[in-house]
Amino acid sequence: MTGATAGVGRWLATHLGRLGATVLVHGRDPAKVAATAAEVRAAGGTARELVADLSVLAEVRALAGRIDSLDVLVNNAGVGGLVAGRELSADGYEMHWAVNYLAPVALTRGLTDVLRRSASARVVNVGSVGQAPPDLTDPRLDRGYDPQEAYARSKLALAAWTFDLADELAGSGVTANVIHPATYMDTAMVRAAGIAPWSTVEEGASAVLRLVTDPALTGVTGRFFDGRREARAHALAYDAGFRARLAEATSGQLAGR
Repeated sequence: MTGATAGVGRWLATHLGRLGATVLVHGRDPAKVAATAAEVRAAGGTARELVADLSVLAEVRALAGRIDSLDVLVNNAGVGGLVAGRELSADGYEMHWAVNYLAPVALTRGLTDVLRRSASARVVNVGSVGQAPPDLTDPRLDRGYDPQEAYARSKLALAAWTFDLADELAGSGVTANVIHPATYMDTAMVRAAGIAPWSTVEEGASAVLRLVTDPALTGVTGRFFDGRREARAHALAYDAGFRARLAEATSGQLAGR
């Protein structure tokens, strides 16, 4: 569970603890990771603490290397509402792109063999209905920066990559889906953007929990969910040509080219 120390991630981690799960609690802040892990244990689960900054690709890869058994990967961590100005990651990418897109790709790639060893593993990517076509030639957003546009570009890329991942893993027992949990949940990210919440964290997190645990979704893969209903992502996410260009660009960025 990436981003397990606040909002949707924290709700999910604690709830999975109540179900008796072993939760790998990820976050950037060691104290917050320890606090969430303690909540998981108090709820009846088992917790392992994992600290990493997902804006740094080297730390993402190191995180994957510390995990040797996994049934469900929830790529939940993300950034949004960076209105103070464009920020670049340590690797030189615009921060929304780095954390919301490149980090889930790198982490999942690093864990693919681990997931394949599970009888029926699931990858759940936390996305958004807010999606916009990215400029694949400008991952730094040097040619103009708008925080909401940057966020939406990263989330369209995440959806498109999820569908590619589902195709790649077809027949392996590993499924991959992407979900918009709920609109403007009452989270720090939403409040920092100056937006009045429209929905609760529990509403969104319970929709994600369904993708994690519902037996009825066994074998369901390559889908986009809006809350508890199946929906459609941006049309470009289904375009084979765009997905091929995205895959090529992503490969180069992960390789530092």
